[in-house]
Amino acid sequence: MKRSISQSIILLVIAFLCIAGFLLVKHILQLPFGQTNDALHKKNSALTLDFLIPSATYIDEKMTIGDIITVRAKKETSFYETILKSIADLIPVPYQYAADFIVFLFWTFLFMTFLRVFTFMGYARALRASLLLGGLVYFFMPDFSPGKIDDGAFVGIPISIIICRSYISWRKKKRDNAEIC
Repeated sequence: MKRSISQSIILLVIAFLCIAGFLLVKHILQLPFGQTNDALHKKNSALTLDFLIPSATYIDEKMTIGDIITVRAKKETSFYETILKSIADLIPVPYQYAADFIVFLFWTFLFMTFLRVFTFMGYARALRASLLLGGLVYFFMPDFSPGKIDDGAFVGIPISIIICRSYISWRKKKRDNAEIC
């Protein structure tokens, strides 16, 4: 009984911290950008909002920090993404997907090698973990095909494999416990 109460208290504290963090970030994003940045400059703060200002964009006094971040996020800033996009426009679409799959397999192979050499994981568990880690690395890297469908597939398929395997082992344990009783 005491254990469930302490776990409930911990869950409530975590939920409170998440809600408080969400509300704090929402409040910060609604602050006016110009006044906030000027106040930070007057205080000689080590962190100012100058790095958020996108180039060739007019910022009026009514824009909030959230608006500036939205404008900044829409612009391509990565040099590598610009190069890959110009190269990808020359490559036919099926070959783009093949190149994406090869990049995914490369990262999966690297993680598989690392997990098998430096841990005592079995092949099946190391393969599932390396598929997930390879998908996560692929998700955050620039790739040849535009869009998020392939990124979601390379992360979603390993997650679904892990969930299916967990469900199968849970059902097997449940069945074995039922046979014992």
